[in-house]
Amino acid sequence: MNSDTGNIENLSEKELLSLINRDKLPIHIAIIMDGNGRWAKKRNLPRLFGHREGMKTVKKVVRICNDLNVKVLSLFAFSTENWFRPKDEISGLMKLLVEFLRKEIKELHEENVNIRTMGRIYELPIEVQKEISSALELTKNNQGLILNVALNYSGRADIIDGIKNWIRINKNNLSETEETLNEKNFAECLYSNKLPDPDLLIRTSGEFRISNFMLWQIAYSEVWITKVLWPDFKREDLLKGIINFQNRERRFGGVI
Repeated sequence: MNSDTGNIENLSEKELLSLINRDKLPIHIAIIMDGNGRWAKKRNLPRLFGHREGMKTVKKVVRICNDLNVKVLSLFAFSTENWFRPKDEISGLMKLLVEFLRKEIKELHEENVNIRTMGRIYELPIEVQKEISSALELTKNNQGLILNVALNYSGRADIIDGIKNWIRINKNNLSETEETLNEKNFAECLYSNKLPDPDLLIRTSGEFRISNFMLWQIAYSEVWITKVLWPDFKREDLLKGIINFQNRERRFGGVI
């Protein structure tokens, strides 16, 4: 895991863009968006203010990924563990999600963004499910950036539900298919079915943990940690993460 790259820390967006190799862009970027609560606390504001500010960052990051022609952006928005937070905060988060979809979906659609979700969506409030369903339907044929939002998501639940999916699909011939089960056809049973695994995993706020996010899919992802809190995360910060990624040798367990 690498942290911030010091020698590019003070470069402008234009200078950072000049360092980006457009032929070596990560196909799939996954982000653990952390630090909303701390951002609000530093300003003596309720945590929900941090979440609201974080929504603005989502919009910025989606736009620059689309501009760069990144194919997939996965965002960890709400985990299964987040249900243990105060009820007021959870309720506020759900309202923010509905508000974001209603306000931004038209623009996202115009920018050719294809919205997808992963997680136990059926456990979310009905109003949230309806907004998600509308967004998925509206953008399903778009050919631009795939915005994959993890909601009520857990990496362990992803694997458990993947096992259940595989059993359901093969229930009539389990004895015959047991020997044919492999990583490829099991991955097709996960929430991220048909998406490439993340090349780059970014975590904001300086925490060195993956918090039960895409455990199967990030097996060989490059991990970049930044101390920047999510609401303060700028276009320049994403570019620094990509530059850091492009300066690594990816071995996938082998030797170059």
